[in-house]
Amino acid sequence: MPIEQRGVDTIPDEERTSGPRDLVSILLGSNLCLGVIIFGWLPPSFGLDWWSSVSSIVAGTVIGTALTAPLALVSLRTATNLSTSSGAQFGVRGRLVGSVVGLLLALGYTALTVWIGGDVMIGVLHRLFGLPVDGLAYAVVYALLAAATVAGAVYGYRVLLAMSRVLAVGMTALLALGVLAYAPHFTTAALPEAGGFLLGSFWPTWLLAAVAAGLSGPIAFITLLGDYTRYISPSRHSSRTVLHATWLGLIAGLLVPQLFGTFTAYAARAALDYAGPLVSASPAWYLVPLLLAASAGSVGNAGLMLYSMGLDLDAILPRASRARATLTVAVVATVCVFVGHYAWNAQSAMTSFVLLLTAIGTPWAVITLIGFARSRGSYDPDALQVFNRRSRGGIYWYRAGWNVRATVSWVLGATVGLLAVSLPSYEGPLLSLTGGVDCSFVLSGLVGGVAYLALSLSPASGTSGSESAQEGISVAAGPRS
Repeated sequence: MPIEQRGVDTIPDEERTSGPRDLVSILLGSNLCLGVIIFGWLPPSFGLDWWSSVSSIVAGTVIGTALTAPLALVSLRTATNLSTSSGAQFGVRGRLVGSVVGLLLALGYTALTVWIGGDVMIGVLHRLFGLPVDGLAYAVVYALLAAATVAGAVYGYRVLLAMSRVLAVGMTALLALGVLAYAPHFTTAALPEAGGFLLGSFWPTWLLAAVAAGLSGPIAFITLLGDYTRYISPSRHSSRTVLHATWLGLIAGLLVPQLFGTFTAYAARAALDYAGPLVSASPAWYLVPLLLAASAGSVGNAGLMLYSMGLDLDAILPRASRARATLTVAVVATVCVFVGHYAWNAQSAMTSFVLLLTAIGTPWAVITLIGFARSRGSYDPDALQVFNRRSRGGIYWYRAGWNVRATVSWVLGATVGLLAVSLPSYEGPLLSLTGGVDCSFVLSGLVGGVAYLALSLSPASGTSGSESAQEGISVAAGPRS
């Protein structure tokens, strides 16, 4: 299969041969991995019991999916990735906001997937063959996972789609075997080793779990969904069908692995760490399936994340090819894996990462969705590519390529989100207004969205006189994709 040559340029309609079933396959198959499974461990580690953990994950995932899934329709109309598509709202240079957010999201999740996958592989190989648990072993396993991940990401969408189809079936079978393997030791009671509720009482801890373990899953896809739907043709598949496929893919692809993580956390008594207890509690007959799940699942998920990172860097540096950009970000991600292994506490690192990225990513997603609704899904795909061609002009040029109103709205939303976040090592000053409950994603999205609507409807003070006119053209333009 040839290496994909497309970067963030517009995909011609004759190449848009994927369909809703492919979208479900890629969202399901790529998420059945330990990098997603481990998020199901967070609620038990926060001190919640089984039913509270399940309810927090389900609630967060459903709400997050409802907010995130419509973004899939943007790239269905623009035939390019979501970061580039956001140029309709942020300007053809301002869309760099989305590229940076997407790059950070994918970087963190790639590193996390390789990190936890490698840790479980080391534990299994130690039990099976007595492999020394030392720095050399970790370096070799991480390097092998990174190399396999890079290969899939460089070859591109078609290879990753084929891999996801296989993983959707294979990983489902492996996780089903895992339920049988860990069932004898399962308990629904809160784990005493967790030391009680992380935030001191039930509801603040439950809400933290709903955001960190549930909502964070769909939010991770705010810039990724377009990587897949840009290959679906709107002339052959309706928006409703694509939206339903996105809902199904996200909900199934996130709930199945995360609830498996929650189930095994209680069965393995994994309160303070996940990888070690998971391997220790595994019966001997499940060690080989667990090794397969840790390796194959990690390569599938990290490959898609790395692919997205390559697209985002390609969008930031148009002169770089997608393949070269992918190799560059792969090196950065591998470095983050080693830093994470030696310097971070898993629970604190994961919680901090997802809450911070949710706070700054949510207002970008809200502004992009408002723009989609106002334009009724009509875009000028050619005008979105101005920055990639290193030229100027077009209806999304705004002021020097930036829509000041959208950018300022995002900054306001992200700032409020960061001031309202509750991390293991930091509490924002706005927490006193919410009773100590982390509502950062709600506040960041609300402030960013309201500010964008208010500034868009206000007189063009502080902006060029043509900016309002350009936004009007964007709304009034007929379908061009």
